[in-house]
Amino acid sequence: MNLTNKINDVETAASAFRPARSAAELLRRRFLRRRIRLTLVFCTLLFLIACSPRDFLTRRLATDLISASPDFATPQPFVLQTGVVSNKDYVSPEYLVLQHHGWISANTAPCSPGLTPSPCWDVVLTPAGVDTVRTLVPAEEAGRSSLAIPAAKRELVGVTGISKQGSSADVEFAWKWVPLNEIGAALYSGDLRYKSTVGFRQYDDGWRMVQDVPHSGQSMDDALKNAEPAP
Repeated sequence: MNLTNKINDVETAASAFRPARSAAELLRRRFLRRRIRLTLVFCTLLFLIACSPRDFLTRRLATDLISASPDFATPQPFVLQTGVVSNKDYVSPEYLVLQHHGWISANTAPCSPGLTPSPCWDVVLTPAGVDTVRTLVPAEEAGRSSLAIPAAKRELVGVTGISKQGSSADVEFAWKWVPLNEIGAALYSGDLRYKSTVGFRQYDDGWRMVQDVPHSGQSMDDALKNAEPAP
């Protein structure tokens, strides 16, 4: 009888201990899971800190580098040559636009040495042309025969594709002209879209745009010169 009572007492004590042991095990497992989670977060942060944003050629990085390129960001000037010009220049599309808007006029004139083909033209600004141009160029340049008029700037519409091959890549992008003034609006349409492709190369400090063309890909200057109308 005493033995039976002792066995019952042991079983009762064991039953009372088991829930406490299970609770301790549950706390230990929770602590281990939290520690693993914090370790993973810490390792991820170290990885992100070690990696430069330029290590991965994404559309966002390509957009930033293209937009910041001097060849892309520099405004496009239109050089208006007054005085005696060749017939080829006077009948060019740009000069015909200026004539159509009444900004320039001309009379035939003897060709200067080296100017071909004849006839040549003595180009002058009309009163309307003077009023338009003098607000667009510095006062000290207004009397010159060659006037560099800021006409338009390029605006990036978006990166349309990236083709990678090892440490080289070709990035295709669409862009358009944004006229800066009345003359720019007459010469450059803001409705047309153009498509260009520029080369990128991966270096030890990340991806960079190709500045010259020693191997493959084309520079930004060549990409803009070879731009095609976008569909």
